Parts: sequence; C-alpha cells; structure tokens
Amino acid sequence: VQLQASGGGLVQAGGSLRLSCAASGRTFSTYYMAWFRQAPGKEREFVGGITWTGGRTYYGESVKGRFAISKENAENTVYLQMDSLKPEDTAVYYCAATKVPITTTPARYEYWGQGTQVTVSS
Repeated sequence: VQLQASGGGLVQAGGSLRLSCAASGRTFSTYYMAWFRQAPGKEREFVGGITWTGGRTYYGESVKGRFAISKENAENTVYLQMDSLKPEDTAVYYCAATKVPITTTPARYEYWGQGTQVTVSS
C-alpha cells in the first residue's frame, strides 16, 4: 500500500496550492483519507479528511473556509485545495488513510504518504 503526496512548493501569502495524494496497492473504498501537517517543533496537526464513500468532508478549525478536500475515485486520488494561504500554513503536509471513522489522532491512521513541503512567504 502506498500513498504518494505531491504538489507542495513556495507561494506568497494569499496565494493557492493544490496538493494531491495518489493511493495505490488496494481498494480504498472502505477507508477514510486525511491530510495532516507538521511544522518544525510542533505536533502533527489534523488539516481535514474525507470519507472515500460519500465524500463527506471534515476540517480543522485553522483551515475552515480556506481549504477544501475532494477526491477522484477513478484515479484513487485525494486533493487538498489550499486558498488564502498564510505564513502559519507553512509545514510538511502528509496524507494518511484509516479504516476507523475520521479522527484527528495521527496514531489511528494506518498508512502515510511521504510528505510534501508547503512554504508560504509573507
């Protein structure tokens, strides 16, 4: 099972980025997919999640109204659209998968992507 995250980069404050997470190795229809982020010296933070079946979305308070998660079932890919980016959004972003209902606890996730760096300049 592999999760491949991509799309990170350097962007100015107020700009946008779209991250992708391509899943392979099994059928993810029974999984919940999520994005986390981790800034230097900080704990891993729940950004948002989506149910693979039904597409219900959940977001952390710090990104509500600015970030949006979507999925493309045919390509086994989950996206994180990030708008109105702020310097405090700077972190390594990870995608993750779990069979339990969406949770903000990183330890409950079985599979992780390798992370992609997002840097927002002021």
